[in-house]
Amino acid sequence: MLYREAGQFKTSYAADGQIFPIRQDRIGIIVLLLIAFIVVPQFATPYLLSAILVPFLIFSLAALGQNILTGYAGQVSLGSAAFMAVGAFSTYNFVLRVPGMPILVAFILGGVCAAAVGIVFGLPSLRVRGFYLSASTLATQFFVVWALTKIRWFTNYSSSGVITAQQIEILGYRFDTPVLKYLLVLGVVSVLALAAKNMVRSNIGRCWMAIRDMDVAAEVIGIRQLQTKLLAFAVSSFFCGVAGALYAYAYLGTVEPEAYSLDLSFRILFMVMIGGLGSILGSFLGAGFIVLLPIVLNYLA
Repeated sequence: MLYREAGQFKTSYAADGQIFPIRQDRIGIIVLLLIAFIVVPQFATPYLLSAILVPFLIFSLAALGQNILTGYAGQVSLGSAAFMAVGAFSTYNFVLRVPGMPILVAFILGGVCAAAVGIVFGLPSLRVRGFYLSASTLATQFFVVWALTKIRWFTNYSSSGVITAQQIEILGYRFDTPVLKYLLVLGVVSVLALAAKNMVRSNIGRCWMAIRDMDVAAEVIGIRQLQTKLLAFAVSSFFCGVAGALYAYAYLGTVEPEAYSLDLSFRILFMVMIGGLGSILGSFLGAGFIVLLPIVLNYLA
């Protein structure tokens, strides 16, 4: 009864088109953000921040990218970890080779590089679907890891293939403590989650869902499959690319291509399946189940 929309009348199109049209949702999101940004940094231990909450947020962002592609656009992908790797190693090379490159800009460019790779490997989605599309995206996973391992330029000619992420510095301030890294990751994830929420409610999101539900009917009513599917691959890969960069810079510190393995792709896919396909909140719930539940069970045991 408390969650019902009864009595909440919309008197304008703008009111009906809000990201959170239900008042309870707006209040809940504001309270949740206040707790996450103000209360948690005050009381959480460094271990809780750096070893639990930071990876939870990063995997939530990766699951969100996977959910855009699989849950909303209906395109099954097994290459999300590969796009994370592209984002991480692209960010590393932008910071390394472009003097004075701001780290936030490098994160965005890393996501753009991942989006470009996603578009290229998303082309088979125009001809194949279902299991065969999954197999084609699986090739992305193996090819990207192979390229990052064999082409030593990506790892700055490291003999071991391991790269050490540069210090995170924004406007002269170093984000080198668990609290600051947590706040950085939380800020990025919050912005992108709100962008995704707004996107799936827009015309783009409706086109994705039309393609997902019945692509032939969607094409009959004028939805262009080429642009719609490739845009889904691009947006999904961008989210995964930014998540991969945060995974390297805010969590691991040192990383190798094998860290973004097929196992990681399956974990992200399971997060989406457990949390709920076609649900922004489900991406966070699924990540919480996969990341946090083993820790809770370990603690109880």
